[in-house]
This record gives sequence, structure tokens and C-alpha cells, in this order.
Amino acid sequence: MAATVASLCALSPSVSQAASIGEANTTIFGPKVYVFDPTMPAADITGVANTIYAGLESNEFSSNRYALLFKPGSYNVTFNVGFYTHVAGLGQNPDNVTINGGVNVNADWDNGNATRNFWRALENFAVVPSNGQTQIAVSQAAPLRRLHIKGELHLFDFDNNWNAGWASGGFLADSLVDGLVVPASQQQWFSRNSKWGGWNNAVWNMVFVGSNNTPAATFPEPPYTVIDRTPVIREKPYLYITNSGQYAVFVPALQTNTQGISWANGSTPGQSFSIDQFHIARPETATAATLNTALSQGKHLLFTPGIYHLSDTLRVNNPNTVVLGIGLATLIPDTGKAAMAIADVAGVKVAGLTFDAGPVNSPTILEVGPTGASANNSANPISLHDITVRTGGASVGRYDVGVKINSNYVIGDHFWLWRADHGAGAAWTTNVSKNGLVVNGANVTLYGVFNEHHNEYQTIWNGNGGRLYFYQSEIPYDVPNQPVWMSKNGTVNGWASYKVADSVTSHEAWGLGVYSYFRDAPVKLNSAIEVPNVAGVKLHSMTTIWLNGVAGSEITHIVNNLGGRVYGNTPAGAMRQTLTEYAGTGAGDTQAPTAPSGLTATAVSSSQINLSWTASTDNVGVSGYDIYRAGALVGSSATASYSDTGLTGSTVYSYTVRAKDAAGNVSAASSSASATTQPGGSTGAALVRTGWTATSSPTSGEPASALLDGNMGSRWTTGVPMAPGQSITVDMKAAKSFNKIVLDSTGSDADYARGYEVHVSNDGASWGSAIATGTGTGPVLTVTFTARSARYIRVTQTGTNSSWWSAREFNVYY
Repeated sequence: MAATVASLCALSPSVSQAASIGEANTTIFGPKVYVFDPTMPAADITGVANTIYAGLESNEFSSNRYALLFKPGSYNVTFNVGFYTHVAGLGQNPDNVTINGGVNVNADWDNGNATRNFWRALENFAVVPSNGQTQIAVSQAAPLRRLHIKGELHLFDFDNNWNAGWASGGFLADSLVDGLVVPASQQQWFSRNSKWGGWNNAVWNMVFVGSNNTPAATFPEPPYTVIDRTPVIREKPYLYITNSGQYAVFVPALQTNTQGISWANGSTPGQSFSIDQFHIARPETATAATLNTALSQGKHLLFTPGIYHLSDTLRVNNPNTVVLGIGLATLIPDTGKAAMAIADVAGVKVAGLTFDAGPVNSPTILEVGPTGASANNSANPISLHDITVRTGGASVGRYDVGVKINSNYVIGDHFWLWRADHGAGAAWTTNVSKNGLVVNGANVTLYGVFNEHHNEYQTIWNGNGGRLYFYQSEIPYDVPNQPVWMSKNGTVNGWASYKVADSVTSHEAWGLGVYSYFRDAPVKLNSAIEVPNVAGVKLHSMTTIWLNGVAGSEITHIVNNLGGRVYGNTPAGAMRQTLTEYAGTGAGDTQAPTAPSGLTATAVSSSQINLSWTASTDNVGVSGYDIYRAGALVGSSATASYSDTGLTGSTVYSYTVRAKDAAGNVSAASSSASATTQPGGSTGAALVRTGWTATSSPTSGEPASALLDGNMGSRWTTGVPMAPGQSITVDMKAAKSFNKIVLDSTGSDADYARGYEVHVSNDGASWGSAIATGTGTGPVLTVTFTARSARYIRVTQTGTNSSWWSAREFNVYY
């Protein structure tokens, strides 16, 4: 009764017309929610935001939670957003709240490294950045929704040396950016139903669904995957203030086949629920019993910021129930039960909640529909938005399955399912979680799934008709040895990240990235993805990445024993492999591709021979080619070309090529082709670079000295798009003999020189003719030539490209 009375007393939040900042957190939502009014002094609002930020900038596992809510109007404030902070406008549309100045997320606390900038949210406001740029350098569990950025949006931060720091996000939905979006070092990103003035670049995996003005679909280089329309979506519910000054929750309508922002032509379609229909949960008073009583009485739930310990499962049994969290509200099951169970009913919406595993193992944390759920709720599906499930990190915990979806037609809109790799309880046998996600329901559609580090399969998909748009997954860091991490009754190395059950006959997924960092042992994963080989299963735009790890560790294949292995930082193919398409064919496909024809071999240096051939054909599709040197397999390629490197000068090499398809059928060998490498001496040893200096033209905040510092985390860049005449000059301080240079542009793989000339000099003034020229074909440029003796080496760009020319390291060999 007390909560209901309090709710009714707050139906007109603007009647006080308070100009005092002291009244900002005296609302029905409790002291951790600040409701700002445009009449409040800007300095006071900024002061509150900065005070909260000071406590949460680097406090990764804090127990504090805050929501900073802005009533409709205009504000002249600038502030940063730290951990466990939710910033939102209270207008019905984003442009009802305008912040002139800035709302930013930086990574200063970790020297520009944003890979741990988790657990915060920004939504439903417009921002006019005073410097023209809004910086939101985030990784997982930091959703950006219903934003209008009236300028550029930068998704990364710089370190102290003006190098672009790492970032590993993120999620953008229903948002408008007037200017350019600059991901820079952002490794992957998912955008849905959004629009921007332009999109600058990509690193490994970027997926656009139902958005306007996207780049062209060019996976794997640049790695853009574009789906023109969003097949089915309900935007996330949100708190707002009605025109009559009352708090309410707006629930957007279900929409199909959409493109662009939902508020482009007026208010987002949907339904408003007054706040008196909600039970407002406060962490200091809420219990599982009081929350279940409210649910059984037909109330919706609104969780205010804080941590909620639950002795029993919250049971959402009524159709159309809204469960909304603000301020990163966090639920913990203490007694080994599920934290929340949703009945197999229509129209339930659960949004904005973090679930932490409890100290007693739970079979499931969030269960959507009971086992055997069978209702057809396609006209009004259950939808889940901004759901985080954590195992360890903040506190020791464990469970079998993070999110289990048994109901049909469920929509998932942004999950991060994280078994902690650091923090409290982060150990192989302590914070155990078998699977992050299990989908048993049919026709489930998921957008933006981040699923990481679980002990077995990260994702198991058992239901037919599933669709997944964007998947980012790091497999576990802390596997202690290979024998404890074997699937299929101990016969297969590792557990695939993405597992579609053998019984599934229809499934489709776009933009899947699986990454490894086997930190503790030389562990192998056979295939990052396992799916049944049936005609109804299709995968698009897949990549595997070797982030780091013990020597001997690897992901051997991308999907179903197809695709090359990733096992090291160099060469580029050792770190990243891609597969553009996989289409199941079923056991009936026994037809092999035609043999490759027209094979040619061309020696381009003393250590490299380039191969090319005419593409094979197949009744279903060619998945790749295997390259044989003197009858021995030496590599694979997804295209009709291959560069064989590390060869010996003045030596004859002979090659054949075979094509293969997704069913494992292999063609006959091509006709052989031979070439003799150019003369040259040994190129096995890199010269010591002590005392060397480097300069470049043009220069930028990322200087040429980074090319010689031995740090793969720093890089040199021109700071402008590639153009002929740009150059790097290295002074070795004394004449040295050498016959190979290597310019490593990995980490931003599109930044390699599109064309080059190499000159040498003994005085830095007389350069003579080029000793080597060529066209760059990938992120590691290796140039070999007849041995020379010189003090200076200059590499000059002869190509043109919209990407900046940049590199991590420059090495010279003899």
C-alpha cells in the first residue's frame, strides 16, 4: 500500500517547479535517482554528475548505482558517464531534451583502453557537443538508444601518446547522428535502426540492421555486414513525463520490416502506462515476496538503482507485464533458484536489468517460458532488452545456464552474458557457468548478442527458425589444460562458441566473431562454430581472432572444420581468419567442385611467390581452396589467389590447388605451376634497432617513432587518407646490409599501403632509383630484394585510399 500511495503522490512531478538541486533526488524513485529540471542551475547539475563520476570512473565492481534523468527542456552542461550510471531524457522523444555541452564516456582511467568500459547506459536525449564531437568509448553492456547526436560520434579514446586505445563494443539502436561516426580502434559494433551522416571505418566485425546511410556490404574487407530491414522489433520501454506532467512508461509497438529511427516522423508508435500501474521497487525494502505479490496483483515492476537479493524466483505470469530497470538495477538469486521466470504468455517486456549469479548454483538465471513451452505468440511476442548476466566479477557466483529461452517467437535486443575473466571468483572451478545462452523456442530472433568465457558451449540453439544478427564471443581465457576442455564425449578439442543442434533444420545468422585468448595453457578449439549440414542453415560473415595466448594455442577452424586456423599475432592470417558464407547442403551433396584452372605462379621476391587461378564452380558453392607445394598442403584461401612466403632465394617451387565445398567435397588437383624465387640472401634475422629514428610525411599525433618502439599497442599514422607521396624514412645511424623490410599494419587491417616504392640512401639526400615497387595486398607488407648496404630506408606511398596509412612496427632483415 505504501508504494501505491507514494506513486499516486508523484503523478505531477513538475508541480513544485523546483529550481533547487536539492530536490533532484527526492522523488518516488529514491535517493539514487536524480531528476533534473531545466530551471536548476547548470553548475549544480554538473556538480552532481561530476561527483557521481568521480566515484564511478574506475570503480568497475561498485555496489553503487545511479540514474540521471532530465526533464524536457534545454540544459547547458558537460559531464562524463562512469560505471553503473544511466543517463536518460524524460521526454517522449529524444529531441524533447537537449544537452548543450557534452555527455561523454572516456577511458582516461585506463590510459585510453576502453575494453573494460562496461555497465552504463545513455538514452532518449539530444546532445549538441560544444566541440562538435561526442565521445562514447565503450565496450559491452553499454547500450546507446534513442540518441540524437548533433555532431560527430567517436566510439574510442586516445591514450597519453595519442594512440587510439582499444575498445570492444558495442550497441547502438534507434539513434540519429548528424555527423560522422568514427569507430577508429573499436573492434566490433552492432547498429540497428539508426542513421548517421557517414561511417568512417571498421576493424573486425560491424553489422548494420535496418539502418540508413550504411557503408556497402563488403565483408571481410572492410568487415561490413548490412541487412537492409529489421524483420521484427519492439523498441525498449522507457520512463518519461507526459504532456500533463505525469510519470509514465512508454512501451513501443511491435513493428516489422523497418528501416531507420522509430521517431523520424513523430513520436514512436506505442502505448503509455501511467506510473500508478507500476510497483516501484527500492533495494532497501524490496523482497522476492513483495515483488511476487505485486506481480500476482497485475502490477508492472520498475526497479530503481541498487542491488536486489532474492530468496525466491520472481514469477512473471501475466501477459503484457512490463519489468523495467533503471540505473543498472541488479538482481541476485541467493538460494540456487532462477532469479526470474517468465510464463509462456504474450507480450511480456523485460528491460534494463543486470543479473548477478548467486553463491549457490542456479540451474538458470533468467528463464523465458517453461520447458516445453508451445504457445504461438507471434502477434505479441515476449521481448527482452539490455539484459546482462554476470558470473563472478562483482561477487562469487555460479549457474548452469544464463538465459534459457523456451518460448517461441521471443525477441532479444542486446544481451551481454559474461563469465568473469577478472574480479571476484574469477577462476575455472569457482565461477562456473556451463552456457551463457540456450534457445529451445522456435522462431526466436536475437539482435546484438555478446556471450563470453563460459566453461562449455557459449550458445546452444535447439529451436528451429532462429535468426541472429551480430554475435561477439570470447571463449574462456582460463582453461587449465586440453583434457578438461573436450566436447563430444572427449573426442573434439574444445567446445564451440556457437552451437546449433544437429536436430535443427532451419537457422540463419549474420556477423559472427569468435575470439581466443588462451591465457593459461596451449589449448586448441577445433571449430568456433558448429552447425548441422542441412539446406536450411545459413551463416554470413564469420571471423575468428587470436587476441593473445600461450604459444601452441589456436582456433583451428571457423565453422564445421572449414576455414584457416588462428594462432599468433603475425602474420596477419595467423591472427584473423574469415569466411563470408556457409550454406548447409545436407548429406545429399556429394558433388565436388570443378578443379581450379589457369594456375599461374609468379616470383615477386627472393622469398615470395604469388599464385592465381580461375575460380572453380560447384553445384552449391565453393567454400575455399587448399594450396599444395610439392604435394604438401601449405595453406588455404577463400579467394582465387594466394601468396606463399618464407621461401628460399633462387629456388624452384611447384604448386597445385584443390577446391572444396561446405559439405567437404574436394576437387581434383589443378594443373601444376612452377616459379623460381628471385636471388637473395638470408632474411631470417631482424636487425637490432637500438638508436634508430624514424620520421614521416605527413606527421600526426601518432609519430613515426612508434614504428621502432617494439610495442604492438602503439602505431604511427599519417592522420589523413592515403595519397601518393606520403613517406616513412628510417635512419639506422650507420650503413647496414639488408634484403627485406616488413611494415606491420595489423590491428587496423585496412591501413596498409595500397602501392609503394622503396628507396635507400647513405646520406639521406641522394636516393637514386627505387629498389622495389609493388602493390599492397594486406595488413603486413613484406618486401624482399637483392641485398643492399645503406644507412637510410624510405618507403613512399604510391596508392590512394580513404583509410589512413598507419602501422605498428617497421623491421629490417638480413
